[in-house]
Amino acid sequence: MFSRLAYLSGGRGQPPSVGHQPVGGFILQQQYQNSFVRPPPPAPLSPHLQVRAQCDHHNLLGAALLVGPTLPSLASLDRWCGEPVKAILLPTSVFITNKRGYPVLPKGHQDMLAAFFKLGVQVVLTGEACHSVASPANVGAATAGGTAVAVGPDGEPLGFNITNPGEFHPLRPYWEYLCFLFRRLEAVGEQERQETSYRDYLQVPLQPLQDNLESQTYETFEKDLQKYKLYEEAVYKALKDRYLASTTEAMSPYDLPIASTSCSDGPSRNVVLMVVGAGRGPLVRASMRAAARVGVRLRVYAVEKNPNAIVHIQQMLRSEGWERDVTIVSADMRHWQAPEPAEILVSELLGSFGDNELSPECLDGAQRFLAPGGISIPQSYTSYLAPATSHKLHHDVKSYKDLEHFETPYVVRLHRHHLLAPTQPLFTFSHPNNDAPIDNSRYATVNFHRDPAAGAAVLHGFAGYFECTLYGDVLLSIHPPSHSENMFSWFPIFFPLREPVYVPAGAPVEMQMWRCCSPHKVWYEWAVTAPVAGPIHNVGGRSYWVGL
Repeated sequence: MFSRLAYLSGGRGQPPSVGHQPVGGFILQQQYQNSFVRPPPPAPLSPHLQVRAQCDHHNLLGAALLVGPTLPSLASLDRWCGEPVKAILLPTSVFITNKRGYPVLPKGHQDMLAAFFKLGVQVVLTGEACHSVASPANVGAATAGGTAVAVGPDGEPLGFNITNPGEFHPLRPYWEYLCFLFRRLEAVGEQERQETSYRDYLQVPLQPLQDNLESQTYETFEKDLQKYKLYEEAVYKALKDRYLASTTEAMSPYDLPIASTSCSDGPSRNVVLMVVGAGRGPLVRASMRAAARVGVRLRVYAVEKNPNAIVHIQQMLRSEGWERDVTIVSADMRHWQAPEPAEILVSELLGSFGDNELSPECLDGAQRFLAPGGISIPQSYTSYLAPATSHKLHHDVKSYKDLEHFETPYVVRLHRHHLLAPTQPLFTFSHPNNDAPIDNSRYATVNFHRDPAAGAAVLHGFAGYFECTLYGDVLLSIHPPSHSENMFSWFPIFFPLREPVYVPAGAPVEMQMWRCCSPHKVWYEWAVTAPVAGPIHNVGGRSYWVGL
């Protein structure tokens, strides 16, 4: 049930007196009834933010956007994607007439509705019929008293009942057109369909160094064929650059070239390759396929501490006939003593923020296995941050009613959100790490410059990504500008803020982040420093840390 609270003041763009009775007090006292506020044309965001702030960002308070014939800029519209928009109020007066005399919407309005349809926002059609359309003989009708028809994301009419199939409701052509726009949305792909249940769902990042992953988690990761295709290509190029000048190529099971060169064309000895954190063996398989393409023979050490995963590697070796070529090592890479140096060290220890699952600490300990001049795959990775609006995520964190959850980063498939500025690089780690002494603690101040046309916004936290160079020009990335196609192993990470921060139009955002290290744990601390200074989150790792 929704209670509509429209602005009642006479001045355009002026919010009502909220925080006092009757409006603010009414909203704050609600426990079950949703309320939405209709900002005045042309739907600026600032009054809405003031209303929300004075109502303590109440989850039952949303916005109903009244659409006019002229839309604001795209940057201005995008800001609403992270706000709790409950409905789009669409007057019949904004429709234009096509060549056949039917009501249609301008292209900009079509694109706007498509974006909100994807977010599950209902569209409410209001006003009187402005177009004369002949009544089909077989259409259904609505009760004659209805003057508003709601179209939900399923394309079904809401707000009136079909009572007499012989009558024709004057708003039906508009409703049919909206249904047509909804049906015209691009079909959801298989990957997006699988990710639907994870949209805006908060997950605490994994701690694979401290905990053994479950078999189901491994199985999910192994479905990401694109990731292992990139790893195979990286190992292939590393072997090729190191041992061969040229090859004659065929095709691999991943539709990648396979060298027709025989093993005698490669080095006279086996190439020692170590997979640290081998899991259930997909990186071993990718490395063996890469070696077959180049025409060299590998001697592989598969190092894995999880005994449950070891069983799967053993089964894979038997089925592939690689038992003579691959040695399984059931040990923690940080404590194992290798019998010989490796020429290539392969790992997949990355988290959603690159280093948040302790890849630097693990690889710094494992690089002692590398021979002088040896290759690490990956070679480097960089984390990125962007300021984000997401009322949904803020509410979900707030619902825990404690400080700890506001000081915990979350892995989340971002959906109802808006990035307030382009991403900026944060921390970079390279391997092998030749620093002496090695120090993986980091500190950075990041400035985000916003488009002045974007207007005011509210900051709920920061979205994090990573970009990884596996080898040479082989890039593995969840960073939006360079996201690896069809790869889904990682969702972004989200660093929440205790209190939403109002960001004026054109104002830059500045934040500070620390990566802190102790002998037994690693944690992040973060704080906003502009447009206003805020508290440091997770001081001393009091709420969240990753165990070594």
